[in-house]
Amino acid sequence: MPLFKYEAMNKKGEKIHGEFIANNKSEVLAMIRENNYYPLLVEEKNSKKGIEFSLKLKKVKAKDLAIFCRQLCTLLQAGMDILNSINVLKKQTENSKMRKSLEVVYEEIQKGVSLSQSLKKFEDIYPHLLVNMIEAGEETGRLDVIIERMSKHYERENKINNKIKIALVYPIILIIASVAVVTFLLTYVMPTFISMFEGSNTELPGPTKVIIAMSNGIKSYWYLILLFIIIIILINRSLLKKGKGKIAWDRIKLKMPLIGNTFIKIISARFTRGLATVLSSGITMISAIEIVSKILGNSLVEKQLMNSREKVVKGITLGEAIENIESLPPMVNAMIKIGEESGALDEVLDKTADFYEEEVEQALTKMTAIIEPILILIMGLIIGFIVIAMVMPMFDMYNAI
Repeated sequence: MPLFKYEAMNKKGEKIHGEFIANNKSEVLAMIRENNYYPLLVEEKNSKKGIEFSLKLKKVKAKDLAIFCRQLCTLLQAGMDILNSINVLKKQTENSKMRKSLEVVYEEIQKGVSLSQSLKKFEDIYPHLLVNMIEAGEETGRLDVIIERMSKHYERENKINNKIKIALVYPIILIIASVAVVTFLLTYVMPTFISMFEGSNTELPGPTKVIIAMSNGIKSYWYLILLFIIIIILINRSLLKKGKGKIAWDRIKLKMPLIGNTFIKIISARFTRGLATVLSSGITMISAIEIVSKILGNSLVEKQLMNSREKVVKGITLGEAIENIESLPPMVNAMIKIGEESGALDEVLDKTADFYEEEVEQALTKMTAIIEPILILIMGLIIGFIVIAMVMPMFDMYNAI
């Protein structure tokens, strides 16, 4: 079993550090809460140092989770019990990972284990948010209502994800096309011109010499280029996906021109919508912050929220606790304070989420409109430079005749 290191806070506000062997993070969190501590941080302690390549499978898509929640909600509202509902879903679910997990969940429920506890065994499939919401539904007797709310949550998340993908499709195609054209010109077209230039006594222009050097370099050292690309991928998959490297990279993403502001709006939409969903189910603010921090997709903001959570534990309001989080716009903070003062925080957060989801859509459209012509211009300049570099010596050869 893996070794986890954890950080918690006791009732006096003192931090406690330790290590615990468990099957997953949920077991560590359960142990911490059983000791009447507030969990602040739980992460797996790596036994090996250096670069590691994660072979862990990705979570299922938001679309799959939305379908799962929608179907489960429909069955429960029709009067079917949870055991038979899972039995139906495990036969109809298209996602193979989810289908196999539901077979195990079905067996666990037959033994008397609750749905939420059964799902905790599949952290790579069912997000922390969903499991905690289901657990809250089981405790309050409103499981069908909460699962319906979660289906709407993942439908919105899927909608945002699709818009992001659509916005990225054309720029990615342009980049791939540019690389393909440049590679073709340098490796197949340019060698033909090089043999022709070598047969003449004409002094080659500077741009042509640069292109020839690039062409020869690609042909002679292609394996080094390939190795460099592989190293970059490995670094991205290991160092930039966890720990300080991930936090640093997430900080850079928020500062990037053009796209940084879009990332902030996406985080704001997820934070406000997620917090509204969790609070409306009856989960406490302290637990809600911990749950929502994990769905933002940014480790820097997650860390900042967990620090704010410590302040909330000591009695400070959420609005005051998040004032210094630069990654959250002032409007988010202002709306939270209004919601806390009015006693309708979940409703105010829902309206704020509606606003930021609309802002995300507009930001993605604007970002695409700006990036596309820039990429086309860059692609045109690069290809134009190569073509001119190939043609210039031909004019010199013609003049020499």
